[in-house]
Amino acid sequence: MRGEKLVREPLLEEGPEPSPGEPVTNQSPHKRSGPSAVKILKHVLLFGTLWFIIYRWLFSLAGNLISVSNLSIHPKTRTCSQREHAWFMDAFSPKEPHVPSGRLAENFFLTIPNSASAISASRKYATKPHLAGSDGDLLTAKYFLHLLQHELSIPEGLEDPIYPAGSEASRNATLSITNLTEPTAWIDVYYPVMNTPLNRSLQILGDDGKAVWTADVEEVADKLDDEAYKYRESVGAWHGLSRDGEAEGNLIYVNYGRKSDYDELVEKGVNFTDSIVLARYGGIFRGLKVKGAQELGAAGVLIYSDPRDDGTVTEENGYAPYPHGPARNPTSVQRGSVQFLSVYPGDPTTPGYPSYENSTRTDGSNIPDIPSLPISWANAKVLLDELEGKNRTVKLVNHVDTKVTPIWNPVGVIPGHINDEVILVGNHRDAWVMGAVDPSSGTVAVHEVVRGLGALLKEGWKPLRTIVIASWDAEEYGLIGSTEWGEDFADWIQKNVVAYINLDSSVSGSRFGAAASPSLAHFIRKTAEGLPHPTDPGRTLWDATEDKGPLFGEHSDAQSLGSEIETEVADSVGIRPLGSGSDYTVFLQRLGVASMDSGGFGSTLSDPVYHYHSIYDSERWQEVYADPGFVKHVAVAKNLGLQTLRLSSALVLPFNTTHYAFELGNYLDRVEELAATSSASPNLVPLRAAIKSLQFASLELDVEKVVAERVLKRYLRRWQKGGHHHGHHRKPKHGGKDSFLHRCINMFRKEEAPPAPSVPTLANGHPLRPRVGRAPAWIKEQQEQDSDNQFIHNEEDDLDSLDDQEWPTFPHKPKDPHRPHWPRPHWPHWPHPKPHHPPPHFIKAVKAVRKINQKLASFERGFIHEDGIKDREWYRHLGVAPGKWLGYGATTLPALTEAITIEKNTTLANYEAGRLTSAIEKIAAALRA
Repeated sequence: MRGEKLVREPLLEEGPEPSPGEPVTNQSPHKRSGPSAVKILKHVLLFGTLWFIIYRWLFSLAGNLISVSNLSIHPKTRTCSQREHAWFMDAFSPKEPHVPSGRLAENFFLTIPNSASAISASRKYATKPHLAGSDGDLLTAKYFLHLLQHELSIPEGLEDPIYPAGSEASRNATLSITNLTEPTAWIDVYYPVMNTPLNRSLQILGDDGKAVWTADVEEVADKLDDEAYKYRESVGAWHGLSRDGEAEGNLIYVNYGRKSDYDELVEKGVNFTDSIVLARYGGIFRGLKVKGAQELGAAGVLIYSDPRDDGTVTEENGYAPYPHGPARNPTSVQRGSVQFLSVYPGDPTTPGYPSYENSTRTDGSNIPDIPSLPISWANAKVLLDELEGKNRTVKLVNHVDTKVTPIWNPVGVIPGHINDEVILVGNHRDAWVMGAVDPSSGTVAVHEVVRGLGALLKEGWKPLRTIVIASWDAEEYGLIGSTEWGEDFADWIQKNVVAYINLDSSVSGSRFGAAASPSLAHFIRKTAEGLPHPTDPGRTLWDATEDKGPLFGEHSDAQSLGSEIETEVADSVGIRPLGSGSDYTVFLQRLGVASMDSGGFGSTLSDPVYHYHSIYDSERWQEVYADPGFVKHVAVAKNLGLQTLRLSSALVLPFNTTHYAFELGNYLDRVEELAATSSASPNLVPLRAAIKSLQFASLELDVEKVVAERVLKRYLRRWQKGGHHHGHHRKPKHGGKDSFLHRCINMFRKEEAPPAPSVPTLANGHPLRPRVGRAPAWIKEQQEQDSDNQFIHNEEDDLDSLDDQEWPTFPHKPKDPHRPHWPRPHWPHWPHPKPHHPPPHFIKAVKAVRKINQKLASFERGFIHEDGIKDREWYRHLGVAPGKWLGYGATTLPALTEAITIEKNTTLANYEAGRLTSAIEKIAAALRA
């Protein structure tokens, strides 16, 4: 309005200055000619130039202020809100085009594992002995450490980072994992009590007490297998953690030495006092064969490998013994621990706490009080003949060196964007001799996974969740390395580790198999179904669960077949529950971390005989009979790698709690069947109701998962495209490519001048365009978040309205003319702007997913009870544990099941049913929270 008034008012003309006192009078207007066109053009050009300079200055100022305030904030100067949400700003900001992510990252990873590298790694680890605690074991620990350092681009110091457990360096290494920003690796050293063999012997004594037969207790090697022959005497044939001593007595044959075998003999009136028990391997963990004999008063135990358990691949069916053929070498001996695994694993002298060098120690209640020896089929035949004949006195001698022995756990870390959600991957490294199958086939697969992850890191990839990779030691003695680490960092693990992926042996035969917490069953199967079969391109890796070996014959043992079927019970998805016998034990059954034995190829009764824990578990046997070309090793590596990538990158953890809840119903069905034939008759109605409630709660969580993930993914897509600011874009009325203003500005632009690098552009390619005259207020708007945007709480409305919602964008573009889009120069170090701090409803969507993931991660922990399981309180998981008389095999609902089947006590069974009911009700309540 003020401008209009000025136009209508007449201008005063200049004239002679009036003399003092002279009255001022109006004068007639003085006529003047109008300004020339040249002067007008000059004024226009001058004004345009000044306007352009000021606009450019304000534009640059605004861009710099926004860059400083929003994009270049140092972590130490971020506000609390910025620090809390910095991880997903980093995780989901637009990536460089060459950085693989999602399916592209998976496909890139799958190109890395290969047969040549796998064979090379196997020959490095499996061509020399590396018994836990030995010099060879330390050498392989350093191999693995250097692998981590090289592949993950970790700087190497003058000395290897080897830290005694319990030291400040060791404690800080693990406890600081959640604060790391770069990969790192080190070795933790624990100090358990273990033993090694001294002199051992086995004799049949005559009536005069003199030996009439003396066994060769060592394996007889053949030069055809070079490493087996070279190292035939490096590690004697003995039982780890066996009792030092001598025993004499008459033989009693106990078949597999299962509890049912002992009970049957006791019912027949057999007296075990001061006897020597002869058992064959199979059915249950070897330590429990010794425990059963010990509890009945036996003096000692001998355990042998029986060809009847080799299926059709026997000399009887015409197959030559190894190394000349695929059948069992009759002198082969299975070493192994005789720890009472179902009582507790780990260092026998430090139950429940870590074995530091200066730890207070107990005598150990999970190791035998009587001596034992493993023997060959060749020696067992002599003893079996003696049983049929005179059954004279047998004497066994087992002298061992028992002492505190250092072991080494290499650990590597790949930090993720979410630092308090950790995926732990582990494989044990120690072997009884060379261990080409157990464990080196698994170590080879992990070796290839590390290479693949390292290649991704070099491309700029970073996992969403932190990945920790461990090479456990002394697993063969009783899961010692993993157990001591788990006991050492129990609180940290329960707080941060969301899943544990275990891999033991990966290739010993033709059949693929896996075991896991029920919540991971579908995840395992889906991953395997997406990979090709290693030898049949028309089938999948999962199809190999039905494979058998190619060697058949007329003669086989029906009991052996029955034993195999008995131990292969799986759920409806095809995944077995986890018992024990490998390193997942401490994480699942004491700490409540969802775990899996990720999958490998096991031996069937028509495969070449796998010489378990023998000198013939060698590189030659692996390359000639188990996996020529190492195609199965590569398949396992790819499977393990995809599992690791998917668990570490999924927005919502791929846990199926509903399958778990319905499996609990199946477990209870079996308990009711057992109770129907037992003298114990507990009331299981409340437990059944609690399981039903959990099933409904889990189904509700399934809906919540789908909604939360879809909402967050939709927001992510829009945010990553650059629509991460408030308001909506409007098409400018001026400043188009062909506009008059655009042509005028081009008159002032020097074509040869390079574009100014300070001009910021948005992630969607639009330039930053402030309104002239509003720069300060506009910048303030940009720094403040619009609190009016609310997260949609109704899930159904979310799904229905997602496509109709407009994503909040940058403030409205001004109506004033804009400077044109300046192309970004192709300079090598041009800083790519990150998206603006996310709006509140995006943050709420992230929080919703995080809350769901916390529910999923804590689901398994809900089964942990501090009082543990009766008579073996170290095991705290009320849902699954190694069977009290199985060791390897799983018993579901163990405390309740054993109260019915072993204790036969109704009161105890009701108590255990009550504990389970309470735990399941709490889990259901947590899912609904």
